[in-house]
Amino acid sequence: MYRFLLTPRWWGINVFVLLAVPLCAFMGTWQLGRFEDRVDTQRAAERAPTADERRPTPLDELLPVDKETSGRTATATGQYSEQFLVPDRELDGKRGSYVLTLLKTDGGRTLPVVRGWLAEGSPAPSAPAGEVTVTGALQASETVSTDGVHTAGGLPSGQLGMISAASLVNLVPDQVYDAWVTLADADTGLVPVPASLPEGTGLDLKAFQNLGYSGEWFAGVAFILFMWFRLVRREREAVRDRELGLAPTP
Repeated sequence: MYRFLLTPRWWGINVFVLLAVPLCAFMGTWQLGRFEDRVDTQRAAERAPTADERRPTPLDELLPVDKETSGRTATATGQYSEQFLVPDRELDGKRGSYVLTLLKTDGGRTLPVVRGWLAEGSPAPSAPAGEVTVTGALQASETVSTDGVHTAGGLPSGQLGMISAASLVNLVPDQVYDAWVTLADADTGLVPVPASLPEGTGLDLKAFQNLGYSGEWFAGVAFILFMWFRLVRREREAVRDRELGLAPTP
């Protein structure tokens, strides 16, 4: 009664099912794994930092910034130079700007330093003069600004849309670090900016999209198997009807 499974038409159906089911299961498992990675990252961010993570480490030893080094306490020495405002940044539900000051390090490269958050309408305090040593959380360069502006060209002079080497390359003659530091202790008149999770980590909308995609792939496995069994059942019933003379032989 099941000889029809060996016909050319059913060979095509069976091969499709044998290929589609493992593929859907693999994609569902992969998306689920990405969601679990984000959960692990969120838990790691919420736990108390270890002694090694709190210990100030020379900036160059933590580069390039990755999931392991993002948020670590970095230290660098140099002199402050140009200063910019990064507008449209929220902190505790209030809108304001980051005060971004460039630090010309002893190694000759320039490090963007967020000295703190400034409420709208408040004057930005000047940076300390002379040689300073900054200590704060290391952050990766931003790839998308909060207001959609990716360079200084769309903002007034003295403002930046995002914190990255790309946005500073035409404004600073020196080589700029592809990273920035937010000070743990903000200067007078500023509020400390907490370190943020690296992009692509944490339980954001993208994480739950991964979870949703995982469910869709596993639902695809169930649908393919359901349709295969349904087709087999219909074909078996058609064969039985023909054997009983209840249906014409094709």
